[in-house]
Amino acid sequence: MHFIVLTLFPEIYSSLTHSIMGKALDAQKIQIELINIRDYSKDKHKKCDDYIFGGGAGMLMTPQPLHDAILSNDPKHEFLRIYLSPKGKVLTQQIVKNLSSNNDKILLINGAYEGIDQRIIDMHVDLELSIGDYILTSGDYASLVLINTISRYVDSVLGDQKSIVEESFESGLLEYPQYTRPAEFENRKVPEVLLSGNHKEIAKWRVKQSKIITKKNRPDLLE
Repeated sequence: MHFIVLTLFPEIYSSLTHSIMGKALDAQKIQIELINIRDYSKDKHKKCDDYIFGGGAGMLMTPQPLHDAILSNDPKHEFLRIYLSPKGKVLTQQIVKNLSSNNDKILLINGAYEGIDQRIIDMHVDLELSIGDYILTSGDYASLVLINTISRYVDSVLGDQKSIVEESFESGLLEYPQYTRPAEFENRKVPEVLLSGNHKEIAKWRVKQSKIITKKNRPDLLE
């Protein structure tokens, strides 16, 4: 999987060099190119934002640096171009699966301040995605989430492939409670069924618990 990330703040992505993602990068199972949008600004001060036509609070990213950055790094439009935006389609596990199985080249466009000029969206963006109904200081934090969740589906990134399917949202339900040693902690015991060795009963218990938790926390998923 090859990601190109267009950003004003490449230093944000240093967290990707750690843990499972770091190992995947070292093994070249995924590739991430960080492109600083400021490098493409023709302004003598490398400015990439300006006031919004029609008024309004804040500044907007200007089209020229983004336009040149996109065309320089994906001149033949070989990459799926995704703009991370609160106006986008809300990211779901199904969207992640589709992106991971149908694309091995993804270019991420990250806005900052009040976002980016609409003309860049109209000219270059294939898909707008939001990671939830809230506002971030820049799209980079959403890009980190997207890179991480897509990378889980890249072959061998996770040590145990069961980790892909035994998770919340994979079955349409939230994940069941899980426990480890010791069997008793602060007078709280692990449910007896999990210690029984009866895998059929354990499976039934997990499904039941998933339904209870989903009904409590995310009833919309049951609908």
